[in-house]
Amino acid sequence: MLAAMLGLLPSNLQPVTQPTIEREFRAVWVATVDNIDYPSKPGLPVSQMKSEMLAILNKCKSLNLNAVIFQVRPSADALYASKYEPWSWYLTASQGKAPEGGFDPLTFAVEESHKRGLELHVWCNPYRANHPAQKGPLHSSHLANTNPSIVKKYGTYLWMDPSEKAVQDRSFDVFMDLVSRYDIDGIHIDDYFYPYPVTENNVKVDFPDSESYARYQKAGGKMSRSDWRRNSVDVFIKRVHDGIKARKPWVNFGISPFGIYRPGVPETIKAGIDQYDELYADALKWYQEGWCDYFTPQLYWPIAQTPQSFPVLLDWWASMNRKNVHLWPGQFTSRTDPKGGNWKATEVTDQINLVRKQKGSTGTVHFSMKALMNNWNGISDELKRSYAKPALVPASPWNKVPAPGKLSLIMDKKMPPGLHVSVPKPDAVQWFVFQDTKGIVINMRESTTVQTVRDANSTIFVSVMDRSGKLSPAETVKGYRLSQAGS
Repeated sequence: MLAAMLGLLPSNLQPVTQPTIEREFRAVWVATVDNIDYPSKPGLPVSQMKSEMLAILNKCKSLNLNAVIFQVRPSADALYASKYEPWSWYLTASQGKAPEGGFDPLTFAVEESHKRGLELHVWCNPYRANHPAQKGPLHSSHLANTNPSIVKKYGTYLWMDPSEKAVQDRSFDVFMDLVSRYDIDGIHIDDYFYPYPVTENNVKVDFPDSESYARYQKAGGKMSRSDWRRNSVDVFIKRVHDGIKARKPWVNFGISPFGIYRPGVPETIKAGIDQYDELYADALKWYQEGWCDYFTPQLYWPIAQTPQSFPVLLDWWASMNRKNVHLWPGQFTSRTDPKGGNWKATEVTDQINLVRKQKGSTGTVHFSMKALMNNWNGISDELKRSYAKPALVPASPWNKVPAPGKLSLIMDKKMPPGLHVSVPKPDAVQWFVFQDTKGIVINMRESTTVQTVRDANSTIFVSVMDRSGKLSPAETVKGYRLSQAGS
């Protein structure tokens, strides 16, 4: 009797072909260093921190983006309740001071992103220890105070020595703590490995790691200083990748290096810096060894700029992808700022179209959120046209994940009608994906009831996506469409 009243569905349903949903990574970086994107300034009340984050996430949703890359560790500090490092100055205007009322911006961002069908990746800087934008003093618990011998002054920055095991252990522990305690979808690092070179009196200043290199040599090490530096970073990158997969194999590891591997590679490309020999980043090695799930070279130049040609670099990186990891290049969308580049918005969308045509590349990441919030040169309007239909993040089939189990649907026919979904293993769900023949797509992370509307001319399709991104065959509910109000 209860089943008849509620409309118990699965017993007589046969799987049907699911309408096509595009697969494309559509992400944006939300930078917190120097308060680039969030929060708008240090020391805001918690209510405003929340409203600013919600405005960011709502904008992402309105543009049909599907992922946010949120910077939570700018400089050995934290925009979350870290077990290892002090609260960030960029958050509370006093390093080490927690937000009021136990507010954790990362917990809030994860929960609110998932409510909107957005993935949330955390962005960490593995080696930077302080940025000159921080005006206040370092907290007593900051690494520069607790272990000053492994933190070096370099130009106007403080930088952890990447070769020091204590540095590698600290950053590894921070990353794994994030993976273990938060329901994040990815860990992300950018192009800061050894620091970009500093010059004094037109002479390049070498990074001050003579003591650690001398210890390495004294212990019998034979590598050149450059090879030793690169090896230190290599070891850390692989360790992070393996550590993530040992804990939560569905959490994707993303790396976003400088977009040019080396000057003259490929031969028409010119660059003012050699990341291999100056940042000691062998990005091609990490990419080709499969030490990341997605690779986001920062292709920050316009299409027509021949010495750093976007399409030439895109094609070269695609040709090097022997492990078939995701290639999702970074775009310098903030160059649409009329005061800082003044790119036409179509430069960005033309690049998106090139990526769509490039075999082996399935999305991009925009730097940064403020361009979209300010709609510089109409960039948000243009992206809304480019991203007219929703898209799901491409699957990562190499990630070994548990199966959610058989999808159960129950239609509550009371007014307004609601469609309830569940599976035996809810923790194995990335999204419940709802579609209808009217074009609405809704993603939900948890077992839930979605509002529907009676419509004899519509069918709802429901699939469950596992944590690797694999979709189940769709179940159908005829005579209903999804409500714009969602859940």
